[in-house]
Amino acid sequence: MINHVVLFKLNDYSKQEKQAVIAELKSALEGLKGKIEEVKYLEVGVNYELEAKSYDLVLISHFESLEDLDVYRVHPEHLKVVKRIGETTSARAAVDYEF
Repeated sequence: MINHVVLFKLNDYSKQEKQAVIAELKSALEGLKGKIEEVKYLEVGVNYELEAKSYDLVLISHFESLEDLDVYRVHPEHLKVVKRIGETTSARAAVDYEF
């Protein structure tokens, strides 16, 4: 199994805007579970402290193989979410590892 962990840091937003963007991205990411069969597990977490200097959102997803992760990466539904994430975030960090 492959664990795919991605952290997202949002652009500078007011507190209200940030909450709305977080809710939008969380929903979009969680929606991938039902649309991409290679995704075996998917969890999205929100940093409890909105004003933290650390990352704002985390995606944890599992895949049976690196090949399945590669299918996910180029899947049209994933690319739609990636586009929106690119518009709303200033930083991203990812780690993929076998477990």
